[in-house]
Amino acid sequence: MLIGNKCDLSHRRAVSKEEGEQFAKENGLLFLEASARTAQNVEEAFIRTAAKILQNIQEGVFDVSNESFGIKVGYGRSQGQSGARDGAVAAKGGCCN
Repeated sequence: MLIGNKCDLSHRRAVSKEEGEQFAKENGLLFLEASARTAQNVEEAFIRTAAKILQNIQEGVFDVSNESFGIKVGYGRSQGQSGARDGAVAAKGGCCN
């Protein structure tokens, strides 16, 4: 997955969307423009990446029994009250507040 970040700042663009798309196509990558500040396409980037991983597993591209692929099959870890994994306290604020 190639992500063109800060798409909310188009006036400061260093690489065109077309250049990003072309590079991704030439290198067999998914491409998406996103903005952490506005949350545009942030969730979509994770969804598309997860969907592509699942597709590759189903097509036999990834062997889930081979740990070198870095894929573990099973249930995710539970979240604590704050929503943070393993009960850790979630940090207040964020990168774009």
